[in-house]
Amino acid sequence: MSSLRSAARDYVTLNRFILEQQQAHPEATGEFSILLAQIGLGAKFVASEMNQGALAGVLGATDDVNVQGEVVQKLDVLANDTFVEVFRYIELVSTVGSEEMETPQHVSAEGQGGQYFVLVDPLDGSSNIDSNGTVGSIFSIRRRHASDGEIDQSDLLRPGSEQVAAGYVLYGPSTMLVYTTGEGTHGFTLDSGIGEFLLTHPDIRVPDPGKYYSANEARYGHWHPAIQAFVDELRQQNYSSRYSGALVHDLHRVLLEGGLYAYPPTPSKPHGKLRLMYEAAPLAFVIEQAGGLASTGQARILDLQPESLHQRVPLFIGGRSEIERIEALLAPTN
Repeated sequence: MSSLRSAARDYVTLNRFILEQQQAHPEATGEFSILLAQIGLGAKFVASEMNQGALAGVLGATDDVNVQGEVVQKLDVLANDTFVEVFRYIELVSTVGSEEMETPQHVSAEGQGGQYFVLVDPLDGSSNIDSNGTVGSIFSIRRRHASDGEIDQSDLLRPGSEQVAAGYVLYGPSTMLVYTTGEGTHGFTLDSGIGEFLLTHPDIRVPDPGKYYSANEARYGHWHPAIQAFVDELRQQNYSSRYSGALVHDLHRVLLEGGLYAYPPTPSKPHGKLRLMYEAAPLAFVIEQAGGLASTGQARILDLQPESLHQRVPLFIGGRSEIERIEALLAPTN
């Protein structure tokens, strides 16, 4: 028996943690707790398929291209369907929006039931799959404002500051679930032997200053001179460069070891590459609850008013001092 399993009684399970958090809110009905637990269930299903990989015939691309113009991987489809179904089962979610779907999908009748919306990037970094690289899932939970009536996209287009929970799942050497409900950021590691997420990283705080920066430096020549100067500063301060091509993987390192992740605008992508609703806003909530910041370089991510579900934005996310520095360098000079 592994040391982790033998000591399992010393760990707090995800479900126990959720219930203990609920007890601090006497007005809670328990529905939100059930929804959070379903996130964990979906993550277990996806992790199981990831571990099987080629043995289960789930690697490789399909013949489809998603709304983002990207080739759809088989695991993209599987992860998307998995999360939609786990939300449909509990009947607490009216509508699911996904990076893989052009329009939101109602999981209750006409979107009229359920008190929550869920937005999900089912498999971030899926281009890493066939090379056995690390990938992840990102989620955002928002409370429904209207109590009845059919939902349209405008109901979903609200600032990230209105999220009631957000987080990510990292599928790597171990599977980790990291999330926040606005009361700190907490990390859980999946013990596959007992099939439970166990609390291993309570109340995570971003080290500040940090050690690493993550950016696609192949684009260095296309960045704004201020961003180039900032990266040059980091090198001179002995920051190490780490970039995996999977946002969740790179953000997880920043969360635990400090530094920042950057995906600046370029002439070919003047509005940035990352999706505000499915990537930037959820991870901004996570990082801010851990003491960090997330910015476009000129505006706080959580303050942005979305214009569309698949809107793209530049993203600088990480330790407070690093993000404040890049904002200072990009501030208008007039």
